[in-house]
Amino acid sequence: MHRRTYALAAATVATATATTAALALTLAPAATAAPHTEPAPTPTPVTSDFNGDGYADLAVGVPDATVSGKAKAGYVNVVWGGAKGLGRNGGIRVSQATAEVPGAPEAGDRFGASVLLRDLSGDGLAELIVGAPGEDVDGRGADAGVVTVVGGARSGTGPGSTGLTGPSAKSAYGWSVAAADLTGDGGRDLVVGGRDKVVVRAVVDDGEDLVITTVLAAPMGGRAPVLATGDFTADGTDDLALAYHTVDAPSTQSHVRLWSWDPAERHMANTWNSDNGAASALATGDFDGDGLDDLALGECREVADENIDDPCGPESYAKGGGIHLLYGDENSFGRRSQTLNQDTVGVYGVAEDGDRFGASLAVLDWNRDGRDDLIAGAPGEAIGTRARAGAATLLLGHADGIVDRFGEATSVQYHQDRPRVPGVAETNDAFGTAVATGDYDKDGTPDTAVGAPGENANSGGVWIFPKTSVTNAQALTPKNLGLPSPTTALSYGRYLSSH
Repeated sequence: MHRRTYALAAATVATATATTAALALTLAPAATAAPHTEPAPTPTPVTSDFNGDGYADLAVGVPDATVSGKAKAGYVNVVWGGAKGLGRNGGIRVSQATAEVPGAPEAGDRFGASVLLRDLSGDGLAELIVGAPGEDVDGRGADAGVVTVVGGARSGTGPGSTGLTGPSAKSAYGWSVAAADLTGDGGRDLVVGGRDKVVVRAVVDDGEDLVITTVLAAPMGGRAPVLATGDFTADGTDDLALAYHTVDAPSTQSHVRLWSWDPAERHMANTWNSDNGAASALATGDFDGDGLDDLALGECREVADENIDDPCGPESYAKGGGIHLLYGDENSFGRRSQTLNQDTVGVYGVAEDGDRFGASLAVLDWNRDGRDDLIAGAPGEAIGTRARAGAATLLLGHADGIVDRFGEATSVQYHQDRPRVPGVAETNDAFGTAVATGDYDKDGTPDTAVGAPGENANSGGVWIFPKTSVTNAQALTPKNLGLPSPTTALSYGRYLSSH
């Protein structure tokens, strides 16, 4: 069975193929759109339905928000999906001031610094998994961090519990989170990233035993470890992908590694390493349609010169941010790979320093052809003369993967200066800092959400593209959502959950 989960990441147009031009028409306003020839839509299985209405929901972490007078205590805004999509059905704010949530709001908790909607219990209601890396824990010290699991409910929130707490001061548990069935028992296990550590909270032996095991403890450069899950060993059980890098802390290193559950030793075992490449985002999908999980490394680049083959592909592709794809193989994961950037034929834009192409990634099958497609954010992209206005790009999967057998890609770009997209591209909007996908209106075609935390003087916003099209696109901002203190620097849209 194929599974995939996703962790919580140009103004100038390059020469594009005729296929790219045709695709642009299909995503243009309805008056000029080419007719669809795809098969009838098939609803995507819903795994992020927090309120049990049958529609996928979107969780937006707002860790910089003030709650109960406590600066940067943080909250999560769950935006309801519905027949008319996101933003038209209301939502809910969840914080440590919510009755069912353990703890209390404190300055600097940063509740919402990582966020995920996933049905852990299998009851059809998604749980909200939230990291608060700034949480102070009695007996363990300041910034020990905590990951909280909040149950979904038809109204309000269900019971909340503490998933995992940092063991000591500055552990910062909750910098990143993921959830998957890593042990192969049909349940969902929690993966928690903290300062210089990644741990797994697994329930094994038919739910009788709780095992907390350290995946890796190593310097990670003061950044959140990047997490994703998928069946990379093709054995029917999910594995963990992990990326991190350091710069002079104490040495310069860059790593992408895979880990699998060892049932005999009851811990995660390292199964694959790439020790000279760093990634800002990871995403799992089947981009060539062969039924095996592939791994996309976003903004992949060499950090440490270790005199080995560059695992991010040719060095020229790293300019402006490159995406490196490792393809599944029943015998040797990653034996086949591809690399692309904004200088690849068929990719909109031009590779320029600071674009950060691939800094965020999300996966969808937009055209329902059985091959996954990729949304890539480029928050540093200049739109005209406006530096770091940001953009996002849809990259379609082909029989050979994201890059076809001719070495070309098929893409569509989104930014705030494109017709039918609300707003205006402005310096430092950082559109594309986070991206998420889901069939939020359950019409069978995936929708896309793009975060722009720098919008409106860092108040932020999330742009919703129904059917991943500019037609009927809308912007969700703290002001039009009725959130508290909408003109302050909430950076709304920096942290998004994917489906």
